[in-house]
Amino acid sequence: MLFFAAKKKRHMKVNTQSVNFNADAKLLNFIQRRLNKLELYYDKVISSEVYLKVGNTSSKQNKIVEINMLVPKEKFVVKKQRKSFEEAIDSACDSLERKLVKKKKKPRFQGSAKFL
Repeated sequence: MLFFAAKKKRHMKVNTQSVNFNADAKLLNFIQRRLNKLELYYDKVISSEVYLKVGNTSSKQNKIVEINMLVPKEKFVVKKQRKSFEEAIDSACDSLERKLVKKKKKPRFQGSAKFL
């Protein structure tokens, strides 16, 4: 009889900081859910830091989101400015998704390469 150990799904650690304002729980939950989806593309994400800022511009696109994502041997930084935090987070996560897929496809060489 075979038993398969169910792999417990762990979520990455997300640290969110809002500069000069208080982010509500709905926005924080949205950020956590959106970043957890990125683990579908690359499951070795260690942690993420999200910075939320309101820019001092008169334009409507004054919401700034910066995401720093730590993966083994690399750190991805994405900064987006949109008219809402949700749009900026979606745009930043789309960029991170492309970077994570590219990293996953990149071949890893183990050991030393020998040239003849």
